[in-house]
Amino acid sequence: MGIRAVVWDVDDTLFDYTFADREGMRAHLVAERMLGAEESVEGALARWREVTDAQWARFAAGEVTFEEQRLDRVRVFLQAAGMSDAEAGEWFARYVAHYEAAWALFPDVLPVLDLLARSHRHAVLSNSSLHVQERKLRILGVRDRFESVLCAAELGVSKPAADAFRAACDRLGLPPHQVAYVGDHPEIDGRGAADAGLLSFWIDRGGVYRLDGDPAGFRRIGSLTELPALLGPDTRFGAPSTFG
Repeated sequence: MGIRAVVWDVDDTLFDYTFADREGMRAHLVAERMLGAEESVEGALARWREVTDAQWARFAAGEVTFEEQRLDRVRVFLQAAGMSDAEAGEWFARYVAHYEAAWALFPDVLPVLDLLARSHRHAVLSNSSLHVQERKLRILGVRDRFESVLCAAELGVSKPAADAFRAACDRLGLPPHQVAYVGDHPEIDGRGAADAGLLSFWIDRGGVYRLDGDPAGFRRIGSLTELPALLGPDTRFGAPSTFG
């Protein structure tokens, strides 16, 4: 039997996280009057992204909780190691208000979800927390498109670990070879899902990541509009269809 379900990443796959984060932080820095002569806006935004990536890596490795990585992002970015949890939390909450004002789906998301809803089941697997992603999907108007939402903070395991992808398959009651995964990171999503036995698609919208040659074991796509054809009867990239 062919691919029966698609499991989706959220940030920078369905939802334009990079844009929202940048625009939210830009507005936050202006509101906080933090843009002095010693650092440009672009410099501050680049430093925020670097700090965010480093703290997310600690969370993914199980070194800190989801909430701790948020507070540590603030302390490292502000170079304020002695900042209390309450102070860091309040600063982050003010940033989140600006960040949420910039939330948007990518324009190819709804047309593709509408088309694939006729033939495939859908779920979400994210390296975030359930509270954050459930709320985000509801506000963006797509929560009802997905049977289930699984997140690393509650699973206790993060992508690219095979157990994270297999947990999503188990929730759907399907073996990995009947499930496709779509995500924006070539290693965490693309290779991780492929190594777990899923049909893996890496959505490479803006060429953010550089790979030497074509990826092995997973398919690079530039738009979600490529998915419906690739999830047709011959889904295993040239393998004969077993559907029917």
